[in-house]
Amino acid sequence: MISRSYTNLLDLASGNFPAMEVKRKRFPRVMTVPGNVAELDDDQAYSVTSENPSSISSDRMIIVANQLPLRAKRREDDNSWSFSWNEDSLLLQLKDGLPEDMEVLYVGSLKVDIQPDEQDEVSQILLEKFRCIPTFLPPDILENFYDGFCKRNLWPLFHYMLPYSADQKGRFDRSMWEAYVSANKLFFQKVVEVINPDDDYIWIHDYHLMVLPTFLRRRFNRVKMGFFLHSPFPSSEIYRTLPVREEILKALLNSDIIGFHTFDYARHFLSCCSRMLGLEYQSKRGYLGLEYYGRTIGIKIMPVGIHMNRIESVMKLADEDAKTRELTQQFAGKTVVLGVDDMDIFKGINLKLLAMEQMLKQHPKWQGKAVLIQIVNPVRGKGRDLQEIEDEIKESCRRINKEYGHPGYEPIVLLDRHVPITERVAYYSIAECVAVTAVRDGMNLTPYEYVVCRQGISTSQKCLNFSGPKKSMLVISEFIGCTPSLSGAFRVNPWNVESTSEAFNEAISMADSEKQLRHEKHYRYVATHDVAYWSRSFLQDMERTCSEHFRRRCWGIGFSFGFRVVALDPNFRKLSVDAIVSSYSRADSRAILLDYDGTVMPQNSINKSPSEQVISILNTLCADAKNVVFIVSGRGRDSLSKWFRPCKKLGIAAEHGYFLRQSQNEEWKICGQNSDFGWMQIAEPVMKLYTEATDGSSIERKESALVWQYRDADPGFGSSQAKEMLDHLESVLANEPVAVKSGQFIVEVKPQGVTKGLVAEKIFSSMAEDGNHADFVLCIGDDRSDEDMFEIIGNALSSNNILSPTASVFACTVGQKPSKAKYYLDDTAEVISMLEYLAEASSPLPSSEDEEEGQNAS
Repeated sequence: MISRSYTNLLDLASGNFPAMEVKRKRFPRVMTVPGNVAELDDDQAYSVTSENPSSISSDRMIIVANQLPLRAKRREDDNSWSFSWNEDSLLLQLKDGLPEDMEVLYVGSLKVDIQPDEQDEVSQILLEKFRCIPTFLPPDILENFYDGFCKRNLWPLFHYMLPYSADQKGRFDRSMWEAYVSANKLFFQKVVEVINPDDDYIWIHDYHLMVLPTFLRRRFNRVKMGFFLHSPFPSSEIYRTLPVREEILKALLNSDIIGFHTFDYARHFLSCCSRMLGLEYQSKRGYLGLEYYGRTIGIKIMPVGIHMNRIESVMKLADEDAKTRELTQQFAGKTVVLGVDDMDIFKGINLKLLAMEQMLKQHPKWQGKAVLIQIVNPVRGKGRDLQEIEDEIKESCRRINKEYGHPGYEPIVLLDRHVPITERVAYYSIAECVAVTAVRDGMNLTPYEYVVCRQGISTSQKCLNFSGPKKSMLVISEFIGCTPSLSGAFRVNPWNVESTSEAFNEAISMADSEKQLRHEKHYRYVATHDVAYWSRSFLQDMERTCSEHFRRRCWGIGFSFGFRVVALDPNFRKLSVDAIVSSYSRADSRAILLDYDGTVMPQNSINKSPSEQVISILNTLCADAKNVVFIVSGRGRDSLSKWFRPCKKLGIAAEHGYFLRQSQNEEWKICGQNSDFGWMQIAEPVMKLYTEATDGSSIERKESALVWQYRDADPGFGSSQAKEMLDHLESVLANEPVAVKSGQFIVEVKPQGVTKGLVAEKIFSSMAEDGNHADFVLCIGDDRSDEDMFEIIGNALSSNNILSPTASVFACTVGQKPSKAKYYLDDTAEVISMLEYLAEASSPLPSSEDEEEGQNAS
């Protein structure tokens, strides 16, 4: 049955949802939370903790992928199912890098279709014998999920092909998106059946399950969860065409760590987060991280490796197999270039054939000697494009063989069938060079396999016929994930057929000594960076990223795929009106410091002048003799003076405290250490230079500061220009008494020693000098500049000279976000409401007119 939370979580996937009801009972689950399975079908946005110990080991890894690492076939005798491990599956191989005592469970689907009446029995067998929990997808969901959204939308998009172009004659089909979400929901339900949320690690694999993190994080706020993308991630210009782009990004950000094969893929993801969500990444001690509502999401860059033991065991079998000897005899006297690719539009197989043709044409010496053996694995998807590319490949083979072949020699040998790894190793052993010319590929481990096979097995006497120096040559596309790791390979642009053909020629013509050196370099890397190294490194980074989970308070906010978890300091809590009014009423000397924009004035308001309600509240607070009330803002003194003219007793600190006024009757004081603004003549021309070059930027000139803002500029270019300007200004102003700081979409130059924190310190000191040590402090702000006030207030508690030893301090930020403040209010409306309560609790002094009337009456 569809759970009650289904429609809540999928508001953004509008339309009719496919039916998911299956008339069968569930197989017994491993209980990890009190209650029954039905109770867990209602996804509530709170953290579920395990009060009862799990019946499975507490140190576990749950690996979730589209397909389980299993092979399945029906027995001929009794028509029952037979299952076995798929030794070539990466999901199975990665166990070698996990601790030996860590139990591993798998959640995924099967490649075969299991009938509904068999599913309970199969589930029980797989759980007991293989620790696998199968997910059975209804046929209608499976087709729209895998062949639909995954293969027609995500797969081409992630490989830099726009699936919605006019050439594709298609538009975004929301029913496929709904099926994708529905399928992820089914995987989530299977994870829930076995998870121990306090102890288990969850590792989600690849683009099929990119919204699964939201389902899991919504149910278990503190679950330890990683995601690894095995495909490329496109540039932001490509990715932004996806209609559900933000939903997928936000879902991925519910993971604790997100892994990519190369920095290029990670960079593209980070660029999308910056341009579409306004998030900027930081590098701390070599680790990349994204700050997202108090959580730091780790960005892991680590290319996957191969399973060395698996390859070596296959090589031993190949040593004993006649296939190697057969191929050696068949291609005796020939120089073999080998290609191993899936039948896919992105593998560049035809480009490889054209490059081989070009080499034979430009270098006739290879005619009759060079052979390209192209292994083409069967088609895994569907579509008109696949049939067209298959026909094109076969036509190229026929044409090239007709032109350059002769009896006993074919320059192109096409193996259009599945070649098992034992046979593939035999082809590796006779190949002088392996060529991978994919136009876009996530990783591609073929070069790694080839290098290891050419090294041979040290314990083998025959060593796959390698009695001489070990050598291997690689011609690989610069658009595949393994390219950065193989520095000795010939890196080519596969679209440039001429340069690829020259690379072929150079690779097979190179001196053996050079081939040997390149091989040794590659083998050292491949042997040390195997799949165990990759999974071990990912787990270590996941442990490090998740180490703060139980030290912070977490709660979920938002609906649908806008859901996220806010993680904050345990002492950070919402400001209680009752508590602050109580402290306010008992106090004899109060200091109230308020930021303006974003605190008592909404940031998105066009009219920036304060409302009558705000003016009335401030006047009431100022009228109480026990109160010292200040507006502390970055705005200029002219604007603030004009807006708050009705508030006679209100103190104002303008331009972050450079100008200070106790009340309207007093003169402005300059609190800066230096009143010489000659530096502006140096800084302003630099800012103008960057403003002219950065569309959407502007300069704001204040009396004491210059601000360059780029909120309306391109996010990536604006940020880059801001960093460059920061360095430029720091260089030219090195000998000037100014501070150059960057903020949210701004670069500011202002006099040294001017901060809101110093304003707070001056106000407290002034009150103390008058004998009125503040015993109640309220400070409210919303941005980075206000953090200086919060820090000073925290430090002032330890100073006996500034505040009363028994002072009640309320440092409050606006919005639920990491802050040095201990309290928060959600928005400006709550700030004004709270101030109104304080105003009602105030005791205003009688006005001068009231005093005169009182004297006359007496």
